Amino acid sequence: MSEETTGKAPEAGAAEPKATTGAESGAAPARAPRPAGGPGGRPAGGPGGRGKFFRRKKVCKFCTEKIDAIPYRDVRLLQGFVAERGKIVPRRLTGVCTTHQRRLTRAIKQARNIALLPFATRQ
Repeated sequence: MSEETTGKAPEAGAAEPKATTGAESGAAPARAPRPAGGPGGRPAGGPGGRGKFFRRKKVCKFCTEKIDAIPYRDVRLLQGFVAERGKIVPRRLTGVCTTHQRRLTRAIKQARNIALLPFATRQ
């Protein structure tokens, strides 16, 4: 007769077989689907479950207006791409395409060298 049918407890020296989980056997464990919404189960955005705002795809200003050459003398245009402290704003923030960002950087540096734009602001 086995230990289960006699009602005896297993001896101290006898080891019980362990149940293996999926992670121990090498297979990936099954996960439950994530709840909808933000982290912690909160609804994403506001009361309607939508995001706070809709972010439009940024398009290159120079491509849409078909501006091929970026003039270094046009200070008003260049100031829109220079931060308050004098740094050149990256293209991920402005939405300018790669080729125009390179031309824009070159124009800003030329305008700085002939003192049309400041290198940095005073503190």
